[in-house]
Amino acid sequence: MPADLEDEAILKDTRNIGIIAHIDAGKTTTTERILYYTGTIHKMGTVDQGNAVMDWMEQEQERGITITSASTTCMWKKKKINIIDTPGHVDFTVEVERSLKVLDGAVVVLCATSGVQAQTETVWRQADRYGVPRIFFINKIDRLGSDFDNVVGQLHDRLGANAAPIQFPDGTENDFKGIVDVVNQQYIFYLDETGMKLERKEIPDALKEKAKEYRQKLLERLSDADEELMDMFLSKKEISPEKIQAVIRKGVINNTFYPVLVGTALRNRGVQLVLDAVVDYLPSPLDVPPIKGKNPRTNQEETRKTSFKEPLCALVFKTANDPYVGKLYYTRIYSGAIASGDSIYNATRQKKERISKIVVMHSNKQEIVTKAAAGDIIALIGLKETKSGDTICDKDAEIIVESMKIPVPVVSMSLEPKTKGDQDKMGEVLHKFLDEDPSLQSRYDHETSQTILSGMGELHLEIIIDRMKREHNLETIIGRPQVAYRETLTQKAENIVGKFISQSGGRGQYGHCVINVEPASEPGKGIEFIDQIKGGAIPREYIPAIKKGIIVQAETGILGGYPITDFVVTLVDGSYHEVDSSEIAFILAAKAALKEALAQGKCVFLEPIMELECAMPEEFNGAVIGDLNTRRARIVDLGVIGKLKTAKCEVPLSEMFNYANALRSLTQGRASFSMEPAFYAEVPHYIAEKIIKEREETKKK
Repeated sequence: MPADLEDEAILKDTRNIGIIAHIDAGKTTTTERILYYTGTIHKMGTVDQGNAVMDWMEQEQERGITITSASTTCMWKKKKINIIDTPGHVDFTVEVERSLKVLDGAVVVLCATSGVQAQTETVWRQADRYGVPRIFFINKIDRLGSDFDNVVGQLHDRLGANAAPIQFPDGTENDFKGIVDVVNQQYIFYLDETGMKLERKEIPDALKEKAKEYRQKLLERLSDADEELMDMFLSKKEISPEKIQAVIRKGVINNTFYPVLVGTALRNRGVQLVLDAVVDYLPSPLDVPPIKGKNPRTNQEETRKTSFKEPLCALVFKTANDPYVGKLYYTRIYSGAIASGDSIYNATRQKKERISKIVVMHSNKQEIVTKAAAGDIIALIGLKETKSGDTICDKDAEIIVESMKIPVPVVSMSLEPKTKGDQDKMGEVLHKFLDEDPSLQSRYDHETSQTILSGMGELHLEIIIDRMKREHNLETIIGRPQVAYRETLTQKAENIVGKFISQSGGRGQYGHCVINVEPASEPGKGIEFIDQIKGGAIPREYIPAIKKGIIVQAETGILGGYPITDFVVTLVDGSYHEVDSSEIAFILAAKAALKEALAQGKCVFLEPIMELECAMPEEFNGAVIGDLNTRRARIVDLGVIGKLKTAKCEVPLSEMFNYANALRSLTQGRASFSMEPAFYAEVPHYIAEKIIKEREETKKK
């Protein structure tokens, strides 16, 4: 076979997929079964027993949750499948974000009892953002209260997905006996406990009518995604299973249709059919559009096709520290090829790097390979300057791929080492964690002389503190979790002058800038800097120093010392001195200007608002809603799932600490809730006064 065709065949037989879902839907168990059926492992582990291959961290095994996304590779029907198992807990949402950025397809796992939850909606939106083709797997069909049709209805109503079952269960809960294949009109019956042997038979008479109905619904939904099929369907022509499969594949790849599968991973039913669907319907690297990026030299958009022949383009989507080999750089190669020992170019940081080793990951174990090429997900060893989100490429074909969206931290806590001698060690350890996890932030509060660590939730920070102790033997004293407030201005401040002039014998310092500061057009914009200097009033080399001064000053607000966000700074004028001007002088001038602008711009506090979803038995509905009202919650939606009442609301995070215990005592432990960050909103005046008062008291201590 010619080399070109061979390369294409390898890519055609590759699938890069992720397993995504809300917490406790059964992602890790599903992945574990996939590894067992593909022969990658020879004994099935479970999350409950703490011996699942993909949950390799001690904390994951103890808590029975996935914390970090683990990747592995397996073979099914002569196709290579690279799998990333992602966390379901909202505190680790950045792991899902960066995995989806580099995947070609995803399996969305849902629980047949709880259905679509708040975190399902979040991962669905994340997958939408990156245009990732998806298939659904409704898991836990053997659980008490499972309802297949209800969950399918939620996919339409809550996710807006054009989804239809390509299978349905014969029975639910303890009566679950087998699976009906709607496409091939066959009954799938399992012959053993491990699910290794299955038999396809004719559909029993009792289910034939139901199978016809499901086929009709499938063809209706597929007709929305394919005109040719619509014509065949309306003119009542015979549609073969092969034609249906081809249309499903096309719809999945174009994100116009999402097939629904069913089973129970824990009882080893339905997982091989998920693997078949991954191979049949999810795209290979050749089926996805070419990757887009910008040439940093010309600022023009460029594309790279998925091909071994194209120049190298790869994205480092995650870094992790390994106790044996040092730092691992998880990388998705979009085009070109690399070999160990190669020199590569980091276009984001404009630095040359050298690869010492390339490894294929199997959870936390590594298999060394000599080379890797387009379509591969691998880990690199030996890079020095590279960070998560950087693009690596050929020096003579530079490109920067858009990085992932990093969520804003919402919870903070103060952190200090138990002994003064560990101060430097804590700095080093923190630096490692900040490198690994972009959703983690750290700053030094000069007013309270404390290091403040901010993350996505209490659990997120708890895990980091625990890892410091276990992995680095570092004992720390932590403060009570605090809300990560922000500050912003509400009025425009124009022609604000910032000057720094110092003359103390010898060479002086001179920096002078004039800025306009106004609120951003919409929330979540961060800080925008616009340079409108005309005629060289300030030389070009000092503009970055002014921007730096603005960003540094924005870390400390004037109300309570919280970071300032969502504002636009326009540099309109200034002056310089040929001898005395320097970078530091302009940094200090910009800081002074922003401080004055904030004093004039009527600053307010912003607080994180969470999207909360509660499910409780009807008799506790009034008590739960009443309690939420005392917490400043805004009820968005009230509904019913089975025998449970549901409430969806927006509530300030500051009111939700220890909510799990409060809800438990209100409902005798019979209610459940899920919560995730939604947006930042202005704090009411009486709460703002309380924040300032607490801040003053902390300073006094």
